[in-house]
Amino acid sequence: MTAAAKPQFALRPYLPQDAPMLAEIFRDAIEELTADEYTAEQQEAWASAADDMNEFAAKLGKHLTLIVTMQGASVGFISLDSPTEIGFFYVHPTAAGQGAGSMLYDAVEKLSAARGTPHLSVDASDNAREFFAKRGFTPEQRNTVTMGDEWLSNTTMKKRLAANEDKR
Repeated sequence: MTAAAKPQFALRPYLPQDAPMLAEIFRDAIEELTADEYTAEQQEAWASAADDMNEFAAKLGKHLTLIVTMQGASVGFISLDSPTEIGFFYVHPTAAGQGAGSMLYDAVEKLSAARGTPHLSVDASDNAREFFAKRGFTPEQRNTVTMGDEWLSNTTMKKRLAANEDKR
């Protein structure tokens, strides 16, 4: 493989046995990709959402969750918590910036547009805001979320899905 070769990613749906690997991706992404925006205590409080594996798996299984793989190994995931709300969206640090997140997001947007969804929204962490802004999301409001004993900030961002504007 040459240095210029792009990784080959594939998408697949979430299966219950994926929960432990996705919890690892979730924790690693928070720990390694958010240090510039959040304190160690905030990161730990955030990552603790995956401590109860049964609860974490139930959240993933309750919604549409897609997984991106590279050479068969899971490297990221995204969930739609409602027809318009992106919930979980995490890419392992080793795959960050290589197109895995774009593939996940593009799949959700195409699926949502095909379903006639008028818009998508996300509560974007401070480190994810630029990713969503580049895809046409605009900030709607700043939020402060309590996790354990910590307060974390994020931004609700929204994108109108153009294909549906004629229908509404």
